Parts: sequence; C-alpha cells; structure tokens
Amino acid sequence: MSKAIYMPKGKAGEYAKYACNFYVGCSNDCSYCYCKRGLLGHAMGGTTPTLKKCFKDEDDALKVFERELAANLQELQNHGLFFTFTSDPLLPETEGLTFAAIDTCIDYDVPVKLLTKRADFDVSSYYDIHLDSIAFGFTLTGCDELERNASTNAERIAKMKELYHRGFKTFASIEPVIDLGKSYDMIAKTIGHCDLYKIGLLTGKRNYTPEDVSQFVCKVNDMIHRHNFFNKEEVKVYWKDSVPGFLKIERTDKCFDHWFCVGADYDIFNE
Repeated sequence: MSKAIYMPKGKAGEYAKYACNFYVGCSNDCSYCYCKRGLLGHAMGGTTPTLKKCFKDEDDALKVFERELAANLQELQNHGLFFTFTSDPLLPETEGLTFAAIDTCIDYDVPVKLLTKRADFDVSSYYDIHLDSIAFGFTLTGCDELERNASTNAERIAKMKELYHRGFKTFASIEPVIDLGKSYDMIAKTIGHCDLYKIGLLTGKRNYTPEDVSQFVCKVNDMIHRHNFFNKEEVKVYWKDSVPGFLKIERTDKCFDHWFCVGADYDIFNE
C-alpha cells in the first residue's frame, strides 16, 4: 500500500488504522488546518483540491485503489478504511471519486468511514442496503468563522441527523477544540444522533487552561452518561491523546474510567 491506501501515524492514527487519500488541497479553507502548516504547507494546504501526482487521472486512481484494496483485503475487511486526511472526501470536486471508491469497498466487503465538513452532498438510496458498511463523520467546532467555505456547523448537524435517522452510523470529530463552550454545545446538539465522539484539543496557543479542560471532560462525560442512562443508548467517546497529555494524567485516571470511554481502536461497526 503506497499510492492511495496507507497507515496513518500520530494524531491521524487515532482515527483509523488504514486511510485513503486521493487529493491534496481543500476548498473548505479552514484557518486552523494542519495541512497548511510546516514545510509541506504549500503542497498540501492549497484551497483547490488536486489529484495526487502519483495518479494519471481519476480512472487511474480508482484502478490503483482497487489493486491496493485487493492486495490487503483481509486487513481492510477487519479494520475498515477512512477517507480522508489531505482533503475533504465530500467536496463537490472530490465526492465523485470518493463514492466510486465506496462502491468498490462495498464490492469487497470493506467498511468505510468518511469525515467531512460538508452538508451539500447526496447519499443515494442504494447505500441504504449497506448501512452496516458506511459511517459518516462530521467535524464540528462551532466556529463557522474559521471554516469560511465549509457548510455551517448547523448544516452539518442537520445532515448528521438525516443520515442517522436513515440508519447510518454517525460520528463527530470535536477537533480541534477551539472554544470549550462551543465544543460542548456541538455535543449537546448532536447527542442522540451520534454514535461516537472523538475529541481532541487545538495544537499550539489555546485560550483555555488544564483546569478548564478538566471541567470540560467532566461535563461531557456527565452528559453522555445521563443520555445513555435515560435513553438506554450506548453513545461512546474517545478522548484523543491530546487531552490526557494536556492534563498531564494517564488514561487510567478516573476522568476516563467510564464504560462509554473507548480506545482509538474502537470499531463503530461492531460495538
């Protein structure tokens, strides 16, 4: 696996064991995007989605993808495939190839997770017979002003609810946490329509303290506990490494000692 499918590392590795990237660049143009940073920012962080140079065209990309999928089938069937870290898989410019790849995954019985900041995409009724194979995730920060070309957070939440009620698995990436109050509000507005939350802090300068984050963790855990208890549901949360790291505590701490707090390897398709 090298051109399309690969094993992400670091923070990305906390989302999935295997991922697929077809494009670099993203027209959402979020001000905090990690792809805009560092030495590769000029190549990775553009605002125009561009097919990776290793592919001749989209047809070639799909052929390469299928070869890599078939060559690593057992692992991918076991762990699924995540779209995507170097762009948004459901931009108007990228969704065509993304859905073609999803169709290929369905043919090979490989489950798929997608993470997007878009709400302006359509999901064909064809996929309703594959509800156990596709999970839709939405990045929710509550900060529309920092995501100027993305769908609004409210639009994303509405799309999540629509897909959840159709029977799809849904998850929320509450990352980066820019404002603790806004992130808490995103969880409060989606609980009951979201199977899994992945929560991670902002890299670099933050406007909150360890004490603030500790209170935030307690409030979120309490919300999820109460929801699960009163609604007989099993909503889960994964606190990314940035949270215990910032608090300088271990995952064995009582902050994370709840049955609904799961690890990075939690499988949303096989609860």
